[in-house]
Amino acid sequence: MAGSRSCTRLMGVYILLFAPFFALGSATSQVPFLMWSSERLPPLASPTAGHIASYEQLSAYLTSAFSSGSHTVLLFLQDKLSKDDFTVFGGVFGNKEDSAFKNIEDAMQSSASKVTLPALEWSGSFNMAALLQEKLGVSPVLVDADTLSHLTIKTSVSNLLLINLPYCSSLQKSCKEVLHENDEIIGKVLSSMKAKNIPYTAIYTGFQPSRVLGRSLLQAVEPQVKPPIMFNVSGGPCIMLWAQNLTVRLGPSSPWIDLAQGEPSFVGSLCNVIVLFTLMRFLTILLLLISSFSMSKRFYPVSAREWFSLDAVELQFANLSASYIASRDIYAPAEYSFHCQSVANFGDALLHPNTTDRNSSEWRLNFIDFQIQGFGLANSTNFSYASDCASFFTPAIWMGLVTVLLTLLILVYGLHMIMQINTMDRFDDPKGPSISVPQSE
Repeated sequence: MAGSRSCTRLMGVYILLFAPFFALGSATSQVPFLMWSSERLPPLASPTAGHIASYEQLSAYLTSAFSSGSHTVLLFLQDKLSKDDFTVFGGVFGNKEDSAFKNIEDAMQSSASKVTLPALEWSGSFNMAALLQEKLGVSPVLVDADTLSHLTIKTSVSNLLLINLPYCSSLQKSCKEVLHENDEIIGKVLSSMKAKNIPYTAIYTGFQPSRVLGRSLLQAVEPQVKPPIMFNVSGGPCIMLWAQNLTVRLGPSSPWIDLAQGEPSFVGSLCNVIVLFTLMRFLTILLLLISSFSMSKRFYPVSAREWFSLDAVELQFANLSASYIASRDIYAPAEYSFHCQSVANFGDALLHPNTTDRNSSEWRLNFIDFQIQGFGLANSTNFSYASDCASFFTPAIWMGLVTVLLTLLILVYGLHMIMQINTMDRFDDPKGPSISVPQSE
């Protein structure tokens, strides 16, 4: 893409976070983890009563489970889930007809191997989809029970299929009805996999706990809706950024750190027509991360409009730094915002490491449900129409359309040739005189 640069903006972020494992309430935040497979899984010792499995233990086990070969993983990620849900809404005294998890129980009983962790340590930076994406080396594909039956799955490569399940947040349905409907969805998905005769590994867990243990037993966790990170200047926003998780990992053995858990401040920030420089600080302990997003806008005569791109993402920690190039994949018309379900530097990467920077290949970035806009905001506090990274016309759709058009072209050409065939207009009558054709004039 060639064009004239008309505007450049730089967004620098100073982020200091509390490490989640220092929180006092982390010991009471748990989610159950159920895993079963049509193939053999590595053995895992059954946890003792009251034991809480750590994130590191789960990560090590998944590494051993998916270290070799290709795997198709079904991640049933429910918005909220706790082991008390199984206690309250499961079958009482073995009464399966009263259970809201009949399909899950049948699947685990009939599976070749299974792993059950009643209590898995959970924190604000916990992200099961990101963990599986790292272990499998592929980005998650969001599917549902209806589209899965029409989806072609290649078993020669690893696949991560994400099925989001709701929780009882509506007053129109009870929790048991919602969990029962989720169980039916799980049953349909597993039936589709069996019909395709594809070996799979299924995981059922929660994005966050549905209940808090201790004195607040069975008390629902209040949902937290985060506003976008927005820097205002002259009464209007200059740049907006939102993500469900901005997770960073500084080494293979380091935990994932969510940069979006704190409250930003913009002391020392400035913004004008040419340059935007924003400082966002998050109060935390022992960890100082400086993150910057560099954006630019250009006019392209071919499309007769301006386009913006996220040129680079930079991280600094102590005396170390890492930079990533993003302009090849993160771009949109200047009046739009950009959105992507997963922006990472591994798997199906949109952030490409800078070859001159060693840390770029060792550090891991994963932005979940990422959206950013730096131009065309005017005085609005909402994002403009989003240009999504998953375009409607995917390469598979284009290949299908070209194949159909080529087939139609061959059919039309064949019909045209058949219509041009001339049949004989005179035939020999055996009762009449024979047709004579003179041989010479």
